[in-house]
Amino acid sequence: MSNLESLIKGKEVVSAKTRNKIPYTTLKIKTDLLPSYVDEGWEKCKDYKNNNYVLVKKDLPDDIFFINTIWNLFASMGFPEMNRPGEYLIPFDTGQPAHSFDIVASDEETVLLAEGKYSSFMVESNFQEELRQFQSKIGGIRQQLQKEFGKKKVKFIWVCHNYILRQLDLDTMEKLNIAFFNDSTIKYYSDLSNHLGSCSKYQLLGNLFSKQEIANMDNRIPAIQGKMGGYTYYSFSIEPEKLLKIGYVLHRNEANSNMMPTYQRLIKKNRLKEVRAFIDEGGYFPNSIIVSIDSDNKGLQFQPVGTKIEGSISKIGILYIPKKYHSAYIIDGQHRLYGYSDSKYASSNTIPVVAFVDLDRNEQIKLFMDINENQKAVPKSLRVTLNADMLWDSEDKSEQRQALRSKIAQMLGEKATSPLRDRIIIGEGDPTPLKSVTVEAIQSALKKTSFFATYGKKNKLIEDGTFETNNNEENCNSFYPFLEKVFLYIQHQCPEEWEKTEDDYGMIILNRGIQAIIRVLDDIVSMLVQKQMIFPKVQTPDDMMGLISYYLNPLIEYLKNMSFDERKELKSYFGGGGDMRFYRSYQKSIADKRPDFKPEGLDYYWENESKTYNEESNKLIKEIEKKLKEVVQSKLEDYFGDNWLASGLPRTIYKELKSAADNEAYTMAQEGIDGDPPKPWEYITLPFCRDIVIYGKNWSTIFEQVLVRDVDKGISGDKSSKTEWIMQVNKLKNKLLQPSYSVPTEEYQFLMSVHNWIMDILIL
Repeated sequence: MSNLESLIKGKEVVSAKTRNKIPYTTLKIKTDLLPSYVDEGWEKCKDYKNNNYVLVKKDLPDDIFFINTIWNLFASMGFPEMNRPGEYLIPFDTGQPAHSFDIVASDEETVLLAEGKYSSFMVESNFQEELRQFQSKIGGIRQQLQKEFGKKKVKFIWVCHNYILRQLDLDTMEKLNIAFFNDSTIKYYSDLSNHLGSCSKYQLLGNLFSKQEIANMDNRIPAIQGKMGGYTYYSFSIEPEKLLKIGYVLHRNEANSNMMPTYQRLIKKNRLKEVRAFIDEGGYFPNSIIVSIDSDNKGLQFQPVGTKIEGSISKIGILYIPKKYHSAYIIDGQHRLYGYSDSKYASSNTIPVVAFVDLDRNEQIKLFMDINENQKAVPKSLRVTLNADMLWDSEDKSEQRQALRSKIAQMLGEKATSPLRDRIIIGEGDPTPLKSVTVEAIQSALKKTSFFATYGKKNKLIEDGTFETNNNEENCNSFYPFLEKVFLYIQHQCPEEWEKTEDDYGMIILNRGIQAIIRVLDDIVSMLVQKQMIFPKVQTPDDMMGLISYYLNPLIEYLKNMSFDERKELKSYFGGGGDMRFYRSYQKSIADKRPDFKPEGLDYYWENESKTYNEESNKLIKEIEKKLKEVVQSKLEDYFGDNWLASGLPRTIYKELKSAADNEAYTMAQEGIDGDPPKPWEYITLPFCRDIVIYGKNWSTIFEQVLVRDVDKGISGDKSSKTEWIMQVNKLKNKLLQPSYSVPTEEYQFLMSVHNWIMDILIL
């Protein structure tokens, strides 16, 4: 027989939840038995006044604590009846052992029976034998359930930890009406329960019993029928508890991945509490909740009543809403609706609703974005993923590839098998030290690669992609497993580096690090494809990983062995220059060890960005500056004699140099510093030299034949353009004051030409 009598309610459920949160079990034993219990893994946790006894405790096995946690999840979702924690037995055949379920959760209309499948490490499922045995029992189990629970709807659930389900197992489960909850599903409903409390049950039931009828529900609603934006809509008031039962929110989460595209943010717990308190204090919201009712394209039954008002296109009547789970998608107003859950006003108040019928999902997204655009701004990361869903089947192939790149970024952050799961900010997720990579960054990196085709106007193919199949779904199914495998390989090869955050000067889990890896991977793949060593369009990731890893290994060693100073220096680059610095540094780490790896532009970049010419350029600038000052002073002395300083300089420059020298002389006197007082000319600068050279008649009478470079003699232009080289030298001098600046080849060659020319000027 089954143990139906063991179902508990009310306070017993609350007490069981409290016990289940404790990750260990306790036992009162005689003191003299303590050594033997310690040998079996127990430990003493309490002494009694009667020293003949002690209390010992022992950690629950991980699989048992997992089951207790899932039991608590269902209890927290508001199911009024639960099994006592432990097995729940249901007979399926006379003379056979009863089948056991770990969790039973029941309400007035449904009963859920769950089995927990626990693995301590990630493993691929192989449930065919268990499913075959369950199939042989399912008829008898259903008969027994009908005896015990009447005509309640039944759903079997396998709740799995660390399992990747094979397609064969998924197909068999669907055939047997078994729902599969993986770790992502568990997390989603746990988060939902923490935010919504007991009304999270409606979201769960909407998923499990989608489009199944809700018994004993009066679905007649007084309504007004109207037209808006080319769509028929209905305006009505409804009791919140009714809408809660049929409503469903398309939260962006892997648990809802089979219903893509999805667009809603997960409800904010604090905001929901505020709304619920407001309602319980008698508050109300006069603005309408926006929904789309799914009629399976059959339309809704609407019976006009009364006399139609002349000149009005609106009609008053009775609307028959579907009395089915998951039949009304909440586009706007989920906080207002869920605020009524567990409220005394859930059945005694009504809330205004504007209901469209059979809105296309993309149209729902547009409506959601339009509404929120004028209220709270839709975050950029959420807009990226929403646009991706909307563009997935676009007629424009460029938009399709944009959607594909965003989808891949989402999958990296959400898939249970991805090493970047929970490390990527998706939708409205808040950044943390461990979650700092954005979907925008990954999408941007993928856009710079050659993995997928590039299209121009009218879908004209500009360039093929290494993984391109001309179909978004096939592209995703081919490329994503490859990318995931590469990141898994990097994670396994340098686990310590993988766990470092940006604050720890980690070089992988940050936007620039992930972007650089993706782009370097593209360089490797493109090179190997060009050499016909791999064939991504037909080969599996496993087939390609041998060669790919050969070129990734130097990068991995580079990341593992970077010193703190190297990390700090690399992270000192910002903006686009910082992104490029990471990319080129990661490229170089491979090129240094694999001579055949020669990405385009790498040598040129390092020639211009590695500070190769910095030291020599500083030296050249000092010598140019010194020689220019000597030439200008000498020529002014020759022309003006002893009074050259006052006669040959513009008044403003003369006064500024004189003031600087006087101030320094005054400071020396005040501080008792011995030595000759400074001379004004000691404070001359390159810009001052240029202003002196072109001042008044100085240019035509003294400097035109001296300070015009050979390359400038033939050009047309005035004295300013022919002395522009002085300002160019000064500009380079200022650039070199920046620690991150690297003198490019062209600028170094310019300095060399100026230096060689000016050093030949004779000072007579």
